[in-house]
Amino acid sequence: MLDKGLLGLIAQQMLNNDTIDVDGMNVPVIPTSTQHLKIARFEMDGREYQAIEQNPLKRSRWGQLAKNGHRVVQFKDSEINKFVAAVVDGRVTIYHDGKQRKVSVGEAETRQDGSRRAELERVG
Repeated sequence: MLDKGLLGLIAQQMLNNDTIDVDGMNVPVIPTSTQHLKIARFEMDGREYQAIEQNPLKRSRWGQLAKNGHRVVQFKDSEINKFVAAVVDGRVTIYHDGKQRKVSVGEAETRQDGSRRAELERVG
């Protein structure tokens, strides 16, 4: 199970420092080679994860949030090579089976099928 508090702390540390502290271990934050986005590899509960700063040039809703000035970090499980969580401005969203469990940013809107989605809005 992912520790939401720890993910939030890792995202905050990663965006503000050159290293992060994960359970007493200093982990380096490294810029990617081409876009110079920040990335950190760490272990939690015996699994390896990557914390990846969101590319604001991506057309996804996460990219749009980053482009609009939100601080977005995606978390990827290295073993299964899938994104498992995201942190936006300190708010943690955990994915389950490739779907979001809760709305992180903006207001919720009910779809015709009864599911909910987040409406992106510019925060100025």
